[in-house]
Amino acid sequence: MSTNTSPEDKPVITFQIITDTHVTANRNHEYNLNFELALRDIAAHGEGSSGIMHIGDVTDHGFSAEYKEMLRIINQHKADLPDITFTLGNHDVGLGIWKSRLGMYTSQTGMSGPYHDHWINGYHFIFLGTEKGLPKFCHLSSKQLDWLEHKLGEQSSPDQPIFLFLHQPLKDTVAGSLESQDWYGVTQDKELKEILSRHPQTLLFTGHTHWELEVDNTMHPGHGEMATMFNAASVAYLWTNEDKHKTGSQGFYVEVFRDKVLIRGRDFKTGTWIEAAQYEVAYTAVNV
Repeated sequence: MSTNTSPEDKPVITFQIITDTHVTANRNHEYNLNFELALRDIAAHGEGSSGIMHIGDVTDHGFSAEYKEMLRIINQHKADLPDITFTLGNHDVGLGIWKSRLGMYTSQTGMSGPYHDHWINGYHFIFLGTEKGLPKFCHLSSKQLDWLEHKLGEQSSPDQPIFLFLHQPLKDTVAGSLESQDWYGVTQDKELKEILSRHPQTLLFTGHTHWELEVDNTMHPGHGEMATMFNAASVAYLWTNEDKHKTGSQGFYVEVFRDKVLIRGRDFKTGTWIEAAQYEVAYTAVNV
């Protein structure tokens, strides 16, 4: 898809998306070093950014020492970075006692709970998260789903995108989410799809699968009938269509214009754009 813009066509807001950092207690671990690389890249190339959206698996096990290391890495670059908003991942809460793991997550990330929303420069950013400490899947309560429906309805214009973040992808949508691959993971898959069918201007970004951005189903188009969905790969390591682990670190830079959203894949290891992962979602021009 074309990403050409005229010089006077400036984005209204920009932000970055990272996921699956899997920070460990060992500061020299590859995952930790990759997290540092990603933050350095954003500090160098994300001038004017409205925020970094993290889609979960912040830590590898949800341990206190891992959050301490995560905060050390962030604080090293904090002066040059926008705020980071976090999504809850299964590795953050699925490997221990739910209340304890959730309490650690909220206290160390500053998030108010498993789900929350924010208005940034007139755009709505909504974050969903599991309410049970399941090993892989995400459980969304009826209360959270009702909350989501209400939040999506706060925006009256269908011509302005809503940005939605959830760690696990919906089944048979983006890369790595085929039922046979066993990396999809929302218990209320049907219910969430029904809600998103009523709000097709939504862009849903997910992580969890680690699938590299070069594959052809990184984006699942909504065709005006469903949210457009994106797999955001992983900062820690990647996965391939051959079902193999791959060393690498990837994420997105997002530019929001008045009539479109550009989603640009970034290789944090090489500091280069991923040509096969450049996407454009068009909207009717609106006054913001």
